[in-house]
This record gives sequence, structure tokens and C-alpha cells, in this order.
Amino acid sequence: MNNEQLREKLLYAPKNGYDRLTEQERQEMNDYCKNYMAFMDAAKTEREAVQFSMRAAEAAGFRSLDSFQELKPGDRVYYNNRNKSILFAVIGEKLLSEGANIVASHIDSPRLDVKPNPLYEDSGIAYFKTHYYGGIKKYQWTTIPLAIHGVVYKKNGEVVTVTIGEEETDPVVYISDLLIHLSGDQMKKTLAEGIAGEQLNVILGTEPIADEEGADRVKLAVMCLLNEKYGLIEEDFLSAELTIVPAGKSREVGLDRSLLGAYGHDDRVCAYASFASLLELGAPKHTAVCVLADKEEIGSVGISGMQSRCFELFMERLCQMQGVNRRACFANSFCLSCDVCNAFDPNFAETCDKRNNGQLNFGVAITKYTGSRGKGGASDASAEVMGHIRSVLDAKGVVWQTATLGKVDQGGGGTVAAYMANRNIPTVDAGVPVLSMHAPLELVSKLDCYMTMRASKAVYESEI
Repeated sequence: MNNEQLREKLLYAPKNGYDRLTEQERQEMNDYCKNYMAFMDAAKTEREAVQFSMRAAEAAGFRSLDSFQELKPGDRVYYNNRNKSILFAVIGEKLLSEGANIVASHIDSPRLDVKPNPLYEDSGIAYFKTHYYGGIKKYQWTTIPLAIHGVVYKKNGEVVTVTIGEEETDPVVYISDLLIHLSGDQMKKTLAEGIAGEQLNVILGTEPIADEEGADRVKLAVMCLLNEKYGLIEEDFLSAELTIVPAGKSREVGLDRSLLGAYGHDDRVCAYASFASLLELGAPKHTAVCVLADKEEIGSVGISGMQSRCFELFMERLCQMQGVNRRACFANSFCLSCDVCNAFDPNFAETCDKRNNGQLNFGVAITKYTGSRGKGGASDASAEVMGHIRSVLDAKGVVWQTATLGKVDQGGGGTVAAYMANRNIPTVDAGVPVLSMHAPLELVSKLDCYMTMRASKAVYESEI
């Protein structure tokens, strides 16, 4: 055996996924990414993602869990958790006592939430006050087109859906920044201090109401517009859930169109992969479960987060219909925590260990552990779990790589993996590498998106 043969046999050398892609796979990738872009344009909040996925599921034969008295292989069920998270299952040939294949993602993204008493006027400008949600670089949210999304529970009990800034004929809203000519003091501050949270005030308008001499004429004019279109009064903001997100559609990026730019790839790129792949299943050997959770960006807390008991309720009901113990089901299950990781960025190479960082176009990234510094807050997958996912992906020809989240002492982050593992479910993280994660516009590779969908499908169809 010569040295080249030894090198091929003994050494590990990750390869760019495009070197392995067939023409058929390339066409499938492009078709898949077009559908994904449509999802991203329609689902900029967790509520919108729930509604989109529920409509698509019903069109594919899924029914509410409440409509089932018993379950048989191939049945397709879902449970809508208060319009903020949603769970799906395709019932397998084997009983749930032999475990389920679970893919769990989250559908919330960093954004600006409108405060409960938000509307005010200052110096002839009407504003909304906001409170940022999740980890953001505050300066990135100034001087870009923004849209308003959400729901309002009106005083009379009516529920109104609000979307402003997404149609070509819509106005957008905006957060101002200090002009360079007067920013000598601002430029001396750190990036974290340059824009304060209380400065993220959204400009709504400047035209005062006519024939009125009282105070807050611009505020009143804005309120008149909202009343005319949605029937709102200012008190209705007290029972509203309005968010500010980047306006505009997702776009292909790069002269070769190999990248996708959009708001909220983290983690709707993985949520769509896990959901779209489930729709294609027949009756798998093991029951396939897709979880689209909320609140991951603030710790998976609350009634719609992965730490809530909603997942237990859903699985308990499935198990009861088969006369199965839920704890036994969990112990024999497998979970792919499908969440993004950072993609290696040569502009900031000093933050990463390149040998162990995810890269664009190298496929779905398998992340053994996340956490920060000494693996704090991580779910550290065992060698057995890593061996299982490796075998599953290789058997289906999925292009994959391994990843960690930056240099050891640089920082870090977490996913829903720890909360699934805490339920005694063997779990590993996997997902799409992202450039500019948590920015208003994030970048991902089409190839990595496609391979993450393929990875989710491979898990659903696998033996445990």
C-alpha cells in the first residue's frame, strides 16, 4: 500500500459538499430551497411559523390529536400549543415502547418586542418603545427597513392580526442612528454601548393631525391610522403581542446564488428541514416526532418553550393510546436537536478553532456539545450517540461535518438539546452553519440547508 492509499485509508479529510453532489441532488436542492424561501417570507414570527406548518400539515393529511381515539401505523397527528409552538407525529409500525425518532427545533428568533405601553411622541415624531428579545447586537437594528408583525386582543374581545411593512405598497418603520458628523463621543464607546436598549425606539410617523391645537398631534394621527385599519385604541396595546422584525423577502446571495440571505435562519432553517422532511414520510418503523418549540432564544422557558410540559403531554397521549409507558418510550428514543451553529468566517478567524468549526458547503453540522467555556449548559452527546448518527447519515449518503461553537474560552451558546437529554432521551445537536448569526440578515448555504433536511429524514426513517 503506497502513501497515497494510506492517506486515503487512515486520515480524515472533510470535503466540500459540491464535490459530491449529483445533478439530480442539485436540482432537488434548488427546488427545496425555493420552498424554504417561501416559508421564510411567510413565517417571521413563531405564530406565523405555527400557522404555516399547520396548514401545510393538514394539506398533507395531518389531523389534530384531539380527533383520534386510537392510533395505527401511518396516522399523522399534530398538537397546536396555543399558537406558539406545535408538535407533529407520524405513527410508526413499532409500538412507542420501542422508542420514537424525534427531531426538535425552535421557531423563535431574536427581534424587538413592542412594550405594553409603547406609543409616545417626542419633538414631533411618534415612536414605539421596544424591548429586545434574545441576543442581538443592538447597533445592527438601526437604519434598516423594519416591519411590524403580531396580534392584538382588542377590548371588545376581537383578535386582530397586524402585518405592516411586508407588501411593496406598505410603509416600513425605522430606528435612527446618530450622524457621523456628531458622533465623536459615540464612536469612543464599545460596540455594546454605542446603542442602548432604550434607544431602540421605532419611528412611526411625523405628520400631525389637522385642525388640532392640543398635545401629541402626531401620536393621535398615528393612532387614527391604526384605528382606521385595525379598529385599535391605545388601550389595546396592553393586550397586544407586537414584534419588530426586518422587512423584506429572503434573497439568493452571491453571484453564483449559492447562499440564502434572510432574517431568522436561526432556527427556522432547521425547523423547516425537520418539518418538510416529515411530510414526505409514509409509515416509518419507529414513530417520527417533529417538535417546533418557542422561547429557545431566552432559555426555552415558559409555556411554549422546550422546558415546558407540553412535550410530555403530547407524548403521554400518544403512549396512552398504545398502552405504553411514556418513560420507557423516552429511554428507548433518539432525538436530533436540530439547531444552527456558526459557520467559519475568515474575517473573524481568531474567534474559532478552524479544525473543529462548521464550514459553509460541507453539509449538515453535527455538534457533539455546545455550552460555553467548560461546556457549561451543554448536552454532551456520548460516543454511542455520535456513532449512531454517523451510521444513520452515512447509510443515506448525507453530506455531514462536525462542529463546535468557537474557541474554548471565546463564548458559546446552547440549544434545546439539554432539555431533551434531561428527559432521558439520547440527544445530539445537528444543523446548518450560519454566517452573521443573530443579525437582521443571516447567511446560509443552500447545500447545507438541503443536507439538513436529508439528515432529518434519515433520522425519521432509521432504526434506534
